[in-house]
Amino acid sequence: MSIHSDHPFLPPRDLRDPVRRLRGLMPSPVTIWTSADGTTRDGWTISSVLVADGEPAELVALVDEDSDWWTLFRRTGLATVNVLPHGQGWLSDVFARVAPSPGGPFRTGEWSDDPRGPRLVHAAAWAGVRLLDANPGHAGWGLLVRAVIESVELPGSDVEALVHRRGRYQ
Repeated sequence: MSIHSDHPFLPPRDLRDPVRRLRGLMPSPVTIWTSADGTTRDGWTISSVLVADGEPAELVALVDEDSDWWTLFRRTGLATVNVLPHGQGWLSDVFARVAPSPGGPFRTGEWSDDPRGPRLVHAAAWAGVRLLDANPGHAGWGLLVRAVIESVELPGSDVEALVHRRGRYQ
């Protein structure tokens, strides 16, 4: 047995999906979208996000329609978009449900309440959004969700946002 740096389950380069490889070349922002309804809170990591400037400005995202968060967002129509700061890859994995968080995802990180959904206290930025269409169409395997940006908070210019590229956080 030898130890090497290759991923044991990664197919050879020439057998990998070219669309996934193309996506991996493009840096993606790492966000956690959260919603709340009474005592019910949920959130989901979303990296397929685009800011569309205009009147009104919008956030466009590809959303997993099977996530519990999507059901809550559809019902309330409101969300807080937490832009993760550099170094918060673990939190991203928790809300993507690929890393454990005993007691639920909001036990990881420091959160405060907001009418649209919980806010990560030390986020790189926050946006408060309102869902435009509770029955959006698909783009690829995800729902093409559009939300109007109703508020934006940028705590400081020295905060680096977390980026996902080629399967790694940067």
